[in-house]
Amino acid sequence: DVLEVEEYFSKGQKGSSAMPHKRNPIRSERLTGMARIVRGHAVAALENVALWHERDISHSSVERVILPDACILTHFMLKETTNLVKNLLVYPENMKRNMNVYGGVIFSQRVLLALVEKGMIREDAYQIVQSCAHQAWNQPNGNFQDLICKNEEIKSKLSEAEIAACFDPKHHLKHLDDVYQRLGI
Repeated sequence: DVLEVEEYFSKGQKGSSAMPHKRNPIRSERLTGMARIVRGHAVAALENVALWHERDISHSSVERVILPDACILTHFMLKETTNLVKNLLVYPENMKRNMNVYGGVIFSQRVLLALVEKGMIREDAYQIVQSCAHQAWNQPNGNFQDLICKNEEIKSKLSEAEIAACFDPKHHLKHLDDVYQRLGI
């Protein structure tokens, strides 16, 4: 609905049965369902721990089902996820547009935390930031960042540079290289 990212949709592929315009994320839905099955196998495996110091064959019937099933499903899910990610359609311009709807209201938490860090009582900061966010939503072309910059209580605690830093999306990406490194990418 926000068209930021979507699964590849081949020509002639059906979408929603009720809404012809909709492109259902078939692979993601399938993976979600299969993940439930694999997680469910963990319950059966934990039930196998019921015996204390002995082992009988009651475990065997469970293990003969869940171990191969979980391995086969997980293997398929990894292949399917790899294919999904490889063919994923990403729309960065739509992401930027959606981030800036209402003038950056998605950065409200950063403003709240900056105010608290400067000594404002959290409940007071929350109320002020929430009020600015609601004003941005309720005004045609409302701009959250402008409202924050004009608010006297906020200006008494945060400089223009500190307010601008709250609206910098790079803050949320600052550990991205570490994440990639841990993943071996």
